[in-house]
Amino acid sequence: MATAPAFIDRFAGTTLDRAIWFPHYLPAWSSRVASRASYRVSNGLTLDVPRDHPLWCADLHRPPLRVSGIQSGNWSGPAGTTLGQQRFRDGLLVREPQQTFHGWLPATGEVVATARMDLSPRSMAALWMSGFEDDPDQLRCGELCVFEVFGRSVEVGDSAEVGVGIKPFRDPALRDDFDASRLRIDVREPHRYAVSWDAAEAVISVDGAVVRRCARPPTYPLQLMVAVFDFPEWSTGDDDHLVPRLVLDEIRRTSPAAP
Repeated sequence: MATAPAFIDRFAGTTLDRAIWFPHYLPAWSSRVASRASYRVSNGLTLDVPRDHPLWCADLHRPPLRVSGIQSGNWSGPAGTTLGQQRFRDGLLVREPQQTFHGWLPATGEVVATARMDLSPRSMAALWMSGFEDDPDQLRCGELCVFEVFGRSVEVGDSAEVGVGIKPFRDPALRDDFDASRLRIDVREPHRYAVSWDAAEAVISVDGAVVRRCARPPTYPLQLMVAVFDFPEWSTGDDDHLVPRLVLDEIRRTSPAAP
């Protein structure tokens, strides 16, 4: 599969570019109907989790969660097989077969997202890149996380813990290299979250300041995953009215420099 070219999406107009984005979260383990994102496009992309949003894979995923997410690739094997993306537990079987969708699958280069979020202590927002996993003979399932912010870490208007790095999952070629550093940023305001990577190193930055360097990141085709999550078990009993939001003002990728 060829390396993805340079690309930019400013989420102009009122519709999501369906040549690039699939507005569901890992639907093979659930269904397209049950995993549909709540979103709108207007001066950026807003993902949210409204009060009546259903649980995702309610009988299988622990802890229970509700999620609105988009992804730049999708596929699965036939129903009843284990062939799918981001298997989150042993014995997981495809419930709804998916057509193969190649929206945007970078393998090296730079990805930059301008994002802001409104979170409570029971929610989380993230942008990560995950192996496309379309070859069952190769464990190309690692993740390169650009940002992961839990609302319970946010000091409003002051700082937040921003998780970044490599999560190998089942890929034996990768080393776990993930951490969440507290940064002096107000995540409700736009910030520039970026990763630049090749076979030697991934350099992850926020607003141009390097926050982590990870050796030997994945360089197989990676799909972008952008999502906001709500965890009902973390409720304090008086917060069901809160709606977490993640807004992307822009996302872009530059191609690696020519040798």
